[in-house]
Amino acid sequence: MKLKVLVVAFLWVAQSLVAGQSSAAETPYKIRIGFPSLAFSYMPFYVAQEKGIYKKYNIESEYIQMTTSIQPQALVNGNINYLTSVSTGISAAVANLPLVILMNFSDISPWVLITHKDINKPQDLIGKTVALSGIRTSPYYFFQAFLKKYEIKDKDITTISTGGTADSFRALTSNRVVATIVTPPFDDKAVSLGYKKFMPLGELADIPYVGLVTTQNEIKTNRESVRRTVAAVVESLAWLRANRADSMKMIIDKFKVTQQEAEGTYGTLISILNKESRMNPKVARGYVDILRQERSIPADYDPMKHTDFSLLPAGK
Repeated sequence: MKLKVLVVAFLWVAQSLVAGQSSAAETPYKIRIGFPSLAFSYMPFYVAQEKGIYKKYNIESEYIQMTTSIQPQALVNGNINYLTSVSTGISAAVANLPLVILMNFSDISPWVLITHKDINKPQDLIGKTVALSGIRTSPYYFFQAFLKKYEIKDKDITTISTGGTADSFRALTSNRVVATIVTPPFDDKAVSLGYKKFMPLGELADIPYVGLVTTQNEIKTNRESVRRTVAAVVESLAWLRANRADSMKMIIDKFKVTQQEAEGTYGTLISILNKESRMNPKVARGYVDILRQERSIPADYDPMKHTDFSLLPAGK
C-alpha cells in the first residue's frame, strides 16, 4: 500500500514538473521595437518577424512606429524594449541615458541627397525647402556636413522634419520640398519618378547606422530575452545573405518597387553589412566629434563604453 502511494506521488510530481516545464516553454518572450518608418535598413528585423526566426527563438515581436526623437525616452520608460538607430543610441547615452548598443551591423550609411531635376549645384538649394527625418537624426547630420562642405549657411535653406525616410520621400514626391535625404530603394524609386540622385552623403561624416540598442536595465532583468533577440537578428542577417531571390521578393512586396530597383537595393544592403555586428570605434568616435559641435563632451570620452557585444553568438 505504501509502495502504491509512493508511486502515485512520484507520478504526480513528475507530471507537475513536466507540465510546469511545458508551460514555461510555451510562454514567449515578448519584445517591442521602435521604428521611425519603413526603411530598407530594417530588413533584418522584417526578416526575423516574417520568416519565423523570432518564433524559432520563442520570441513574440511587436513593431511600434514612433519618431526617432522620442525613442530613447520610450526605451528608458519601458514602452519599447529596443530601438535600431545606433547613432540615436550613442547620442542619448552621451546625454546620460542608460542605453547600451548590442549590435551594429552596418558602419556605412547609404544616405543619398535626392533633388528635383532643376537642382544642378548645391547653391541651387538656397532659398528652397529640404525634408529631413528630424533634428539630430543621421540625415540631419549628413545635411549639415553637406552644407559645410559647400560653404552654405543653415539660415539660407529651410528644412522640415518628417519623422522618417518614407515620409521624407512622400514630402518630395508631393512637391512639398525640392530635396530630401533617403536610403534605397527610395533613391532609385525617386529616379524612376523623374527626380535626381544629386549626391551620396555617406562619406561626408562618420555616423553609425543600424543595429540594436536597449537599456542597462533590460540586460539586467531580461538577459535571456535579450540574448535570444540578438541571436534572432544575427540569424536574419545570415538569411539575407543566403537568400538573394527571396530577399528581393520581400523588397518588391514591401516597398512596391520594380525588380531592377530591388536588385539595386539588395546589392546596397549586402555591401554595407559588416561581418562582426560590432561597432567600428573610429566611426563611433567620429560621431562623438560631431556631437561636440552642439554640446560639451570631454576630449577623452570613449563612446565604446556604451557597448556590450557579449551577447553576440560565439564567433561574432
